[in-house]
Amino acid sequence: MKRTANAHWNGNLKEGKGNISTQSTVLSNTQYSFNARFAEGPGTNPEELLGASHAGCFTMALSAALTQAGFTAGDLDTKATVELDPSIPGITGITLDLVAAKIDGVSEEQFNAIAKGAKENCPISKALAATPITLNVTYK
Repeated sequence: MKRTANAHWNGNLKEGKGNISTQSTVLSNTQYSFNARFAEGPGTNPEELLGASHAGCFTMALSAALTQAGFTAGDLDTKATVELDPSIPGITGITLDLVAAKIDGVSEEQFNAIAKGAKENCPISKALAATPITLNVTYK
């Protein structure tokens, strides 16, 4: 299975602007810019999108892990906070804050162990740990 997303940028870093689209069209020419990334400008930014994908992936992985352990997930809410240090530039950390409704039959210790396993095994966590990245360039 492959999923795609496209980004377009025009101009220099600070005054330029771009848009991002996804295969599903959930994002369709969605604006992104320097101000959206480093200030409070309109549009999205790569770190916000990374956080959304990590929160979604982890929450689904936790639901799957609970099911595999014989439990029903109930309500799971995750907020991912992606920290970007512009001076490096680099991502210095991602914090997953999970709020879960009490799940019948699961102790807090069991739940914490299952959640830790989900964090380590969700595909986005794995990709962020070490994934080969291939670059294909066409210069027109």
